[in-house]
Amino acid sequence: MSKLKHLLLDESKYKITVPIIAILLSFLIATIVMVFTGINPVGAFKALIRTMTGINMDQLFTDKMYNARYLGEFLTTALPITMTGIAVAFAFRTGLFNIGAEGQLMVGAMAATIVSILLDLPMIVHLPLVVLSAAAAGAAWGFVPGFLKARFNVHEVVVTIMMNYTALHMSNYVLKSLPGSDQVKTVKSLPSGTFQSDFLKALTNNSRFHWGFVVVILSLIIFWFIIEKTSFGFELRSVGFNPHASRYAGMKVTRNMVFSMMISGAFAGIGGAMLSIGTFNYGRVLVGFENYGFDGIAVALLGGNTAVGVFLSGLLFGGLKSAQPLMQANQIPMEIAKIISSLIVLFVAMKYGFEMLLRLYAKQQLKEEE
Repeated sequence: MSKLKHLLLDESKYKITVPIIAILLSFLIATIVMVFTGINPVGAFKALIRTMTGINMDQLFTDKMYNARYLGEFLTTALPITMTGIAVAFAFRTGLFNIGAEGQLMVGAMAATIVSILLDLPMIVHLPLVVLSAAAAGAAWGFVPGFLKARFNVHEVVVTIMMNYTALHMSNYVLKSLPGSDQVKTVKSLPSGTFQSDFLKALTNNSRFHWGFVVVILSLIIFWFIIEKTSFGFELRSVGFNPHASRYAGMKVTRNMVFSMMISGAFAGIGGAMLSIGTFNYGRVLVGFENYGFDGIAVALLGGNTAVGVFLSGLLFGGLKSAQPLMQANQIPMEIAKIISSLIVLFVAMKYGFEMLLRLYAKQQLKEEE
């Protein structure tokens, strides 16, 4: 039997094959759309490659072939998306749907901004305190839907959607009230309370890449460790799968539901810190959602709600998001990247259909061999 048939029959490999199929189909359909609308798909893919690697395919073997700034900006964009992906994936793994990562990210960014501006402490104390404040704000924002779900069985999707709008307007009000703030942004954070680094800027040709990537890596490890290696994580997953059986087994269902949403919110809140004390170094007054939280849903779905999967899909969606300005500069509609992202989500949502087709194909091949 060929390796392909082995792969198709081994259902444990579907977590890998289905996302790969979804990505390939998405790029294929996007290519067809570009061809039929008169857009050169080669230009779009060159823009994506340049964004994610820094390599200019039109300037190969010249002194302009590589620009580290593109790579640095791509990684910077991927950091908050990866954090919201972790947040949504954690909730999914515990049987909850956290569609409120956008709001949790906003309050996390707000808290990080406040602490980074108003407190003047040594960096060894100040920076961890800023990150912890962002996590605490996100956790507090996740507590409300978690408590309402556990205590009154109010669906977390409804509550988190409403709280996203509350987070938007509340954070705008608070940030505009800070000393020195205007209607658009706050004053800059103190140097001791930011992720920004002159070393990383110089390394990536003056990009905005910052030390927040260390926190993202640690968050991925913590997510994996809690879910896969602890009895606490097992209880959280058990309550998500079947709260009635978990209660019968002696587990504290109400507490675990609340903890699940709080931990998920904490991860999203740290994603807000990636923006306020990393990418921008100040708090921003927003007119609407930037969709980092909603991108996190796509990241979690494509990544199969695993740490490694979220890491890889965070890079992919970060690349698609950061490639949009370059596409537009090359006369390619930035909506092409959005089409690819949307198609990936659509095809991942069809995972059970793909799994059924793979099984049918493998069985048909076996019958022909017999």
